[in-house]
Amino acid sequence: MKIRNTTQVWGSAAKSLHWLMALGIVGTMTLGLVMVNLPMSALKFELYAIHKSLGMTLLLLAALRIFWRWINPVPALPDSVPPHEQRLAGWAHGLFYVLLFAMPISGYVINSAANFPLNVFGVLQVPNLVPESERITDAATWVHGSLFWFFAGLIVVHVAGALRHHFILKDGILRRMLPTKSSKET
Repeated sequence: MKIRNTTQVWGSAAKSLHWLMALGIVGTMTLGLVMVNLPMSALKFELYAIHKSLGMTLLLLAALRIFWRWINPVPALPDSVPPHEQRLAGWAHGLFYVLLFAMPISGYVINSAANFPLNVFGVLQVPNLVPESERITDAATWVHGSLFWFFAGLIVVHVAGALRHHFILKDGILRRMLPTKSSKET
């Protein structure tokens, strides 16, 4: 399997970034739901630390993913995909990229405004982004929570669309992003 994309297929680097980030996003979102519902405890603080570290890692991976997409061709959708669905897919992917940055940045703002130390996996101390402020913390918390539910909904739509293409339309769209060799690769 080739590392770089072609105009026909996604390369192994794009596929790996997609699935690594998908696992990281679902894991971080699940961890977020669990940790906010726990009583104050050492476990809760540990889960918050992991959640923040994963969020910062996903922010870095999002930047890497944008860079990789910028230097690689994007495989075209098959002609069998109607133009309105191609536009919807474009909008959905654009929203994903916005959310890949907005979610961790809003979490970073919450952390900064609450004046908590942000130490990524115990290795990298990240400085605060904004001054300590209860008002900023509350606003960023609302934004982060709202984005969470929007992101969750978009993920459901994305997965449903991929499954529709695979099981109903049987057009190979999902297979193009699976971590196996595509039938179009030589």
